[in-house]
Amino acid sequence: MHVWDETGRRYLDLTAAFGVAACGHAPKQVVEAGQKQMTCLMHAMGDVHPHALKGQLLAELSRWTYERWHRRDARAGGMKSERSAKFAKSILCNSGFEAVEAALKTAHLATGCSGVIAFSGAYHGLGYGALTVTHRSHFRRPFQSQLKQFSHFLKYPSDRQSMKQSFDRLERLLKKGAVGAIIVEAIQSRAGLRMPPEGFLLGLRERCHAHGALLILDEIYTGFGRTGRWFACEHESVTPDLICVGKALTGGFPLSACIGSSKVMEEAWPRSTGEAMHTSTFLGHPVGCAMALAQLDLLKSRDLARASYRQGAGWLKELQERFAPMGHRVQVRGRGLMMGIELLDARGFPDGAQVIAWAKRLLHEGVVVLPSGENGEVLSLSPPLIIGVSQMQEASRKLLKTYRQLSSL
Repeated sequence: MHVWDETGRRYLDLTAAFGVAACGHAPKQVVEAGQKQMTCLMHAMGDVHPHALKGQLLAELSRWTYERWHRRDARAGGMKSERSAKFAKSILCNSGFEAVEAALKTAHLATGCSGVIAFSGAYHGLGYGALTVTHRSHFRRPFQSQLKQFSHFLKYPSDRQSMKQSFDRLERLLKKGAVGAIIVEAIQSRAGLRMPPEGFLLGLRERCHAHGALLILDEIYTGFGRTGRWFACEHESVTPDLICVGKALTGGFPLSACIGSSKVMEEAWPRSTGEAMHTSTFLGHPVGCAMALAQLDLLKSRDLARASYRQGAGWLKELQERFAPMGHRVQVRGRGLMMGIELLDARGFPDGAQVIAWAKRLLHEGVVVLPSGENGEVLSLSPPLIIGVSQMQEASRKLLKTYRQLSSL
């Protein structure tokens, strides 16, 4: 739960290093798996001569996703999508944006349509393909002249009324027949922990099914227990056509994956005739695969999704109660161990300057947090899923102390 600076001072980490350290920093089991693999095979030839651990990880990702969802849907008496399958096939990548770009390629190949619908506030990475479906102009504007405009942005809904408006526009776009995919974050992290109303993902699923588009879920941040379920889409029992994961997958090694139902992947990608259409030197790196297998085992053996649900529910309630006396100027929201505290100024506008100042005060108190949102107006809390009650109490005490200091200036 802790990190140290160069002077030896200890800090309580409420970021999990962008959500990566889900099992804590440098868990022994994961570190040893990486070390052992480095002494055995440091690098392999991925697609040409794949190493054994790559096959093991691909099989494990299938079990974590489509095989589980298939059993769940079978128990419920039906499948949520005609494209659902019992097994997954995956493309292993290095970072989250590469997984997104693999998903965009897959959708284009599977449907023959180049159009993609994304949402306001979306952050899907900064490679040129991912940048086209990333919304914030801060990232896009300098490169706008080099980006092909294949994306349409809809409002990411905050309530049922805005959800209806987004669905109405979505229907109009889908009826034109040029849209091959919808890409969406189940909860927007970089945009300031924005949570859509219940039924949003299910509504997207149904519309994709009706119009032959693919539903791509970007769960790079929310995946592997962050929201109290292994994947955030499971809160609505939604099965995507493609899901992008990363961050918590290895606990620290650069490895991500675009996971799709075997049906979608087989529709999209032709058998290789000798040269892969999508590949890279380090994809499916053996050290990363070893660490991922160890990390997934640790997540499962410690049942950290359930821990996230239980710990998060209690902590969220406590924070909401503690900050309730501050009125509407402090808004606390979240799910599992993914929370945000938004500050508003006297006029009711987001107050990014105050949040950034708050984060600096917390750092002086030995607590690491991250501002998020377009103007840094939300204090994000995404601690390692191993956080204990005493550490949450310490964090709550220092959050309240520093906020009072700030508001008294």
